[in-house]
Amino acid sequence: QVQLLESGGGLVQVGGSLNLTCVASGLPFNSFVMGWFRQVPGKEREFLASVSPGGTSTYYGLPVRGRFAVSRDNAIHTVYLQMNILKPEDSATYHCAAGFRTKAVGSRLDYDYDYWGQGTQVTVSS
Repeated sequence: QVQLLESGGGLVQVGGSLNLTCVASGLPFNSFVMGWFRQVPGKEREFLASVSPGGTSTYYGLPVRGRFAVSRDNAIHTVYLQMNILKPEDSATYHCAAGFRTKAVGSRLDYDYDYWGQGTQVTVSS
């Protein structure tokens, strides 16, 4: 069974950093776009970042450009989201997602992704 398992969330001060990790299993990792989304209760999922299967292309949502960086290590089926200069409005549940390359490459749309992790909570305190 496909599993995406996020970790690395927690409580951080304004201006601080966190590095989220997502470990994937049960899928051909090298064939999938890996994306990050976040969600606050009562609102739709927001696209944050994605990385192409080979790790050579990245895409970012405007609110996090210049602050967040996505990367992947295909040898260990892992994708990362480095988050810097965190703001209170970054507080949310952060989800890792996997989408097959033919439909998910460069996509900011949650319905283009096939598999989702349970999420990890990030809280930025002020």
